Amino acid sequence: MAESSAEASSKAAPKAAPRSLPKGARRTTPSVETLAALDHERLIGLVLDETRRNPAFRKLVSAALAARQGPDAVARIVDRRLAALEGARGYIDWQKRRAFALDLDTTVSVILNELRPLDAEAALERLLRFLGGADDVFARVDDGTGTVQGVYDRAAEAAVEIGAGLPPATAARFASALLPRVLADPTGALTVLLRGLIGRLDPAALAPLDAEVTGLAAETGARAGRRETETLRRLQRRLLLRLRQDIAERRGDIDAFIALEVEAVPGSPDRVDIATRLLGADRPAEALDWLRRKTPQPLTRADLIAGLDETAMERERAVLEIQALDALGRGAEAQDLRWRGFAQRLDADMLRAYLAKLPDFEDDEALRRAFAVVEAFPDPHRALGFLVRWPDLDRAARLVTGRPEIWAGERYTILAPAAEALAQAHPLAATILYRALLDDILARGRSQAYTHGAAYLLELDLIAERADLGGLKPDPSEYREGLKRRHGRKYGFWDLVEGG
Repeated sequence: MAESSAEASSKAAPKAAPRSLPKGARRTTPSVETLAALDHERLIGLVLDETRRNPAFRKLVSAALAARQGPDAVARIVDRRLAALEGARGYIDWQKRRAFALDLDTTVSVILNELRPLDAEAALERLLRFLGGADDVFARVDDGTGTVQGVYDRAAEAAVEIGAGLPPATAARFASALLPRVLADPTGALTVLLRGLIGRLDPAALAPLDAEVTGLAAETGARAGRRETETLRRLQRRLLLRLRQDIAERRGDIDAFIALEVEAVPGSPDRVDIATRLLGADRPAEALDWLRRKTPQPLTRADLIAGLDETAMERERAVLEIQALDALGRGAEAQDLRWRGFAQRLDADMLRAYLAKLPDFEDDEALRRAFAVVEAFPDPHRALGFLVRWPDLDRAARLVTGRPEIWAGERYTILAPAAEALAQAHPLAATILYRALLDDILARGRSQAYTHGAAYLLELDLIAERADLGGLKPDPSEYREGLKRRHGRKYGFWDLVEGG
């Protein structure tokens, strides 16, 4: 049979040589270079195979194809998904959470990667619609890992970026248009968006928004409502004050910011935050005045999330007070505060700063006084932690061996790193600490810490093999026998020990 013209031409035409890769490129790692070297039909086949296996990838490819038709085609795809999301009522348990979060993230990706390049304002509208449904989504999803929250955080950050990229007047109008929706749900996702957006707007374009927020704040403050609406009114008033603060901060108007802080929290404004801003504006005398005012300074939710406690907040105030005193040329007072901060809390950074400010040849005597304070400190565990971190391991070892019976294994955050630091040069002190740690774990039956306990016993064995422990009682073999007698039935621990 005669060959067809297509077959003949196919045989006659030489195949195109594959593209060469850059020198040193790995031929099996997907990259721009390696994928460009693949035949187009092979790439298409891979994409089609993945669209059949992966629903999220199929949506991304469909959106990319729709983008060739223009923004309206992409917007229709997004709108269908948002409508389905808004109409859904089923509960998403932990087993379905991953796929659900991936689907949400795919929707955000389509908005950002396909719609935004074609029509930024349309993309922004869809992000707002997506964020506006956050409460309904969280009401029906088990988001213990924070995965779904992460998707909404990504959408909010993107919305802030797009909104801030609009022409200044347009961006300000967009922020103003958010106000009614934000006031309807003061604790919702759109509140985070609006406050983030204000921090990115052109300060010169903020006047209309400031006037509107100020008017709404006055109206909300004057309006009295029924008991069931009073909580919402309080939330609205607080939010509007914070928005006015955001605007003042964006404009660099510190005095307006402070006045609003006093209005928002009349009895206990955030003195540390106010002082930080005043110091940044080179107004140290006013900062010092605020720091020394005797108004209550309760821990906020943000402080708790950041892990701050009363001690940490007091230290932060002291650091700012020292900065203010230094700026005012009152160095002796600043030094007194540094020494006091060290002596009260064994604050190593305060001591280093104190020593650095001393004249030449006075630091040795000051350091001797400091170590006397450490050795007399009421909490020996704090003293040990200070000496290990400073470091002065000789003093730390003397502290441990001088009072071998006082070390509490429950203070493991101090004892464990101290034992590790002392193990080489001071094996007796390290042994005392490792025993305290291990005894506490076994006495309390803390099975979740048995792995650590087995590691401590191994360290004790290694120390005993290489070091003379100077008549320590009980000796290592007697100590292990005592452990067996007292805790022989803690099989989970001994299994770990015998298993290495």
